[in-house]
Amino acid sequence: MPQHADRSRNRASVRHKLRYAAGNPGRVPAYLRRTARDLLLRARHRDHVAYYRAVMASDAGRSPEAAVGSRSHDRWLALGEMQFQYLLRHGLRPDHRMLDIGCGNLRAGWRFIEHLDPGHYYGIDISPDILVHAKRTLVDRGLQGRLPYLTITDDLTLDFLPDDHFDVVHAHSVFSHSPPEVIDECLAHVGRVLRPEGFFDFTFDRTEGREHQVLREDFYYRTETLTALAASHGLVATLMVDWEDLPHGQSKIRVTLPAADRSPDAPPERPSDAADPGRDAPA
Repeated sequence: MPQHADRSRNRASVRHKLRYAAGNPGRVPAYLRRTARDLLLRARHRDHVAYYRAVMASDAGRSPEAAVGSRSHDRWLALGEMQFQYLLRHGLRPDHRMLDIGCGNLRAGWRFIEHLDPGHYYGIDISPDILVHAKRTLVDRGLQGRLPYLTITDDLTLDFLPDDHFDVVHAHSVFSHSPPEVIDECLAHVGRVLRPEGFFDFTFDRTEGREHQVLREDFYYRTETLTALAASHGLVATLMVDWEDLPHGQSKIRVTLPAADRSPDAPPERPSDAADPGRDAPA
């Protein structure tokens, strides 16, 4: 079981920043460069989607793997494999239809594409720059014949997608970079595209203290905030504690339709009452 960091700390506080700088002096220049970039991009882009699209363009220009949160190619492979194996254990089948929100450069997506029946993978992202690299991953893996869909989007209303279509909706390291209004928009619409027995898994950076954000790029939420937000849209949300045992750094919530809307043949929910080990490394 991984050793996790204290979830009560506020990474936006001056005290935390000073202590972090004192303990990690080598990372201070990179943080200052990121702060300067944040000020510049926020001045140019007022809405969050445009702002974060610019962040992704900047990051992908240096390293597409680092842009999706992987410090090395080996880590990129490992995190993709972790996501894939987790969904396999939770019943992902080749005949399922999957929507991958924030598919990035297909860190996990190429494995889903390989596993699913042709045409059953639909990846969306706000960044055209990262989708160019997704296409390169697709070619490098020789998966053109699996006929995946890769589409840019400006929002998470999902209005261009059909009703009751997806068995699995997946968003890894998306809400950890999203303000509340973006998460609320997604939860307001995801139920429409889910099949009755389907589920929506998303990761987030969890805090047990004050909710906060760092440079409008990293957002920390309490579990009850997000489960209540899902409930306000008629959805059932559960913290997936079996995900917490893995060496990644984020928490995961599973959203489903209410039991009355689910098929009588749908599999029962997997138990989620194990001890909560807390947070570990960056995603």
